[in-house]
Amino acid sequence: MDIWVVLVNLLMFLVLIGVLIHLQKKKISFSKRVFTALGLGIVFGLFLQWLYDAGDENLLQSIEWYNIVGSGYIKLLQMIVMPLVFVSIISAFTKLKQSHNLGKISVLILGLLVGTTAVAAAVGIAATAAFDLEAIQIDQGDSEAARGVQLEERAAAMEGQSYPQKIIELLPANPFYDFTGQRATSTIAIVIFATFIGIAYLGVQRKEPDGASMFKRIVDSIYAVVMRVVTLVLRLTPFGVFAIMAKTVALSDFDAILKLGKFVGASYVALLIMLAIHLLMLTLSGLNPMTYLKKVLPVLTFAFTSRSSAGTLPLNIQTQTKKLGVSEGIANFSGSFGLSIGQNGCAGIYPAMLAVMIAPTVGIDPLTPSFILTLILVVAISSFGVAGVGGGATFAAILVLSAMDLPIALAGLLISVEPLIDMGRTALNVSGAMTSGLITSKVTGELDTALYQSNDIPEE
Repeated sequence: MDIWVVLVNLLMFLVLIGVLIHLQKKKISFSKRVFTALGLGIVFGLFLQWLYDAGDENLLQSIEWYNIVGSGYIKLLQMIVMPLVFVSIISAFTKLKQSHNLGKISVLILGLLVGTTAVAAAVGIAATAAFDLEAIQIDQGDSEAARGVQLEERAAAMEGQSYPQKIIELLPANPFYDFTGQRATSTIAIVIFATFIGIAYLGVQRKEPDGASMFKRIVDSIYAVVMRVVTLVLRLTPFGVFAIMAKTVALSDFDAILKLGKFVGASYVALLIMLAIHLLMLTLSGLNPMTYLKKVLPVLTFAFTSRSSAGTLPLNIQTQTKKLGVSEGIANFSGSFGLSIGQNGCAGIYPAMLAVMIAPTVGIDPLTPSFILTLILVVAISSFGVAGVGGGATFAAILVLSAMDLPIALAGLLISVEPLIDMGRTALNVSGAMTSGLITSKVTGELDTALYQSNDIPEE
C-alpha cells in the first residue's frame, strides 16, 4: 500500500464533500443536493474503478476511510431506528383523531402491505417465467459455493420450528433485548410491544382522562426530541449518499453484472412493474401518481443508495406527513409496520423469483397452478417479521425456500449481483409502505388533499 496514493484519494473525496457543503451554504434545495451527491458518487466511483484493479490495496484502504462518512451515516440512522419505531407507534395511538378508527386503519395498512406483497410475488413469478430464468444457467464459483454454505448453516439454525413456533418468535419476551436488534424479528417485536402500550393508553384515556393526558404530553415531548435527532441526522444525507454510492460503484464487479445481466434485467423489470402497480393503486384512489412520484423520489433515491428500509424510516415518515399530507398517526403506523411486514421487494419479488428459478433443479414444474398458488401464499405468510435492515431478503428467501422444500444453497448463486438488485428491492419496500399510508389516509378521510396537490415541496 502506498500511503501517498491513499492520501490523494482521500483528498479528492474531501474536495467533493466540500462541493456538497458549498451547495448547502448556498441554500440549494435538499432534493437537488441529494441527486447531486448521487451523481458525484457514481462519477467518482467509476473514476476509481477505471484507476485501480479489482482488489487493489490502495483502493480498499481508501474505501475504508470513505466508510467513515458512508457507513457512519448508516449507523447513525440505525441508531435512531428502534427508538423511532417505538415512539412512532405509541405516538400514532395518541395522535389518532378518532380512536374507533384504530381497527380500520390497522386492517387497511396491514391488508395493503401483505396484499401488495402477494401481488409482488405473482409479478416475480411472471418475470422469471418471461425471461426463462433457471438456476442451472448460472455458473457456480467459489464465492457462490461459500455463500450457499452460509445460507444452509443459517437455515439449519432455523430448522425444527413449525409455523406456530415461528409466529411465537415474533413476540417480545424481553423487549429491552429486542431494542438491541439482536434477533431477526426484533423490529416487529418492538412494534408489537409499542402496540400493546398504545392500546393500554386508549383504555386509560377512557377511564382516567387526566392520566392519559399527562402520558400523551410525555410521549409528545419524547417524540419531538427523537424527531429533532432525526432532523439532525438527515441533514447529513447528501454526504452519506455520496460516500455510499462512490463505494458501491468503485467495488462493483461489472464483469459479473454483464454475465448475469439477464437476471439483473428480469429483477428490475419486476420491480418497475410493481412500482407501476403502486402508481395505479394511487390513481384508482383518486390521487395523481405523478405528484406522488415527484415528492417521494428523494426518499426512494436514498433507499436505493443505502439498501436499508429501516435507515429510510425517518425520511419515510417525514415525507408522508410534510409532503404527502398523510396524518401523523397513519404515517407512523405505515412506516413502522412496513419495516417488518409485507416488504414488496425483499419479501415478495425476490423469494418468489428464487423459488421459480430453483424448482426445476429438483424436478418441479414451477408454472403449475398448484405450485404458483402455494408459493404466493407462502410468500405472503412469510412476509411477517422480515427485518428492514441488511439481510432481510436473505431471511425471507430462507423461509420461503425451506417451506417449499427447495435447496437453499442455490440462493447463493446471485451473490455477485446481490447488492445491485438489493438497491431496487429496498426502494420498492419503501414505496410500498408509503403507498399503504397514503391510501389508508385517503380512505379514512384523514388526508390533507391540499398539501398533497401542492407544488410547493417543503425542504428539510
